[in-house]
Amino acid sequence: MTGVLGGLRVLDFSRFLPGPYCTWLLADQGAEVIRVEHPRELKKQAKVFGWDKLDPEQRARQRARDILARGKKSLLLDIGNDSARTALLKLAATVDVVVEDYRPGVLESLGLGYGDLSRDNPGLVYTSLTLCGQTGPYRDKPGHDPVALSLSGVLSRTGEDPAAPSLMGVAAADVTTGSHAAFATLAAVMHARATGKGQHVDVAMADCSFSLVANLLSRYENPEGAPPRGTRRTDLGLWQCADGKWLCTTDMEPRYWEAFCTAMGKPEFIPWQLRTDKAPEIRTALAQIFETQPRSHWLRLLEAAGTQFAPVNSVSEALQDPHFRARGMVIEVEAPDGKALRQIGAPVRLANAQHPTSAVMPGTHNAQVLSGIGMSATEVAALDEDQTTKDKTG
Repeated sequence: MTGVLGGLRVLDFSRFLPGPYCTWLLADQGAEVIRVEHPRELKKQAKVFGWDKLDPEQRARQRARDILARGKKSLLLDIGNDSARTALLKLAATVDVVVEDYRPGVLESLGLGYGDLSRDNPGLVYTSLTLCGQTGPYRDKPGHDPVALSLSGVLSRTGEDPAAPSLMGVAAADVTTGSHAAFATLAAVMHARATGKGQHVDVAMADCSFSLVANLLSRYENPEGAPPRGTRRTDLGLWQCADGKWLCTTDMEPRYWEAFCTAMGKPEFIPWQLRTDKAPEIRTALAQIFETQPRSHWLRLLEAAGTQFAPVNSVSEALQDPHFRARGMVIEVEAPDGKALRQIGAPVRLANAQHPTSAVMPGTHNAQVLSGIGMSATEVAALDEDQTTKDKTG
């Protein structure tokens, strides 16, 4: 793969969604991403998800389904192993970027921190993704996506129930953090190439989650004055139709609201758009109307009226949507067994884009990558054997 980031080399220690999402964005644009995978962590992961019960062919196909691992090279190394650490120090001297998502201080304690890896590579960009960052009172706090959303106030805004917040059902903090990390990494690379000086990039999930309430803070000087959770505009709606399917409307601009009310046979609602006292009456009436016909009827009617609407697609329906297929957001990659796997495409498509390749099994590139830093075939084999022995006994 070439792409616009061809020539950018990334050493990727990350394991959880934000880090792999960051390096997936880079890999899909042509960066060479070398993923370091720990054998014991892979064994634990396989046990958690039941993959240890799959045969080798099934394991390979399961691995190929991993969208966030596609297009990346794989090194299978125990980062606590002395020989592996020596190899990683040599490898780090040849890359532009390191991405890691261990808790603060963990890689430093193993001799793989920013100071260690940048010693022979002063232009190195070392991006760390953590829950709360490298500094601050919560520096060492463990947690995943919902914790970041809770700390940043986002979770207090989610859901329709005014009495209780709701989990989002998607990894919003993880994906937001991975996207911010990719942006921050490339900005730091530009600076390094201009100045010769790399840096330690500190990306926190809680910080990135704060960006999700930027619009609210832009509109309300005191966020306590914002409408409470579960209170939405009358001109926004989720409507269940006669066939049990749902659709969404967002007719906030006056001309769209007028067209919507007219199409729904309720022109008397047009002047009530911003009247909160009329909201219950409007919503009850519209809900009753939508329940009289299947969703396909309302999609045709609203399309003809030119309003703002969409079906609430299931993931399966979204994968079949002709728009996403035309945009290249639904693609097929070849699995190791030669069969096609359906995946989402790159959300950003730039010049020289190449068709992605499926994820490979852990350790596929050990010989290729390690020989590139001067290790002989004998040394690579000895390292592999040493790790295997320690994994069995440790």
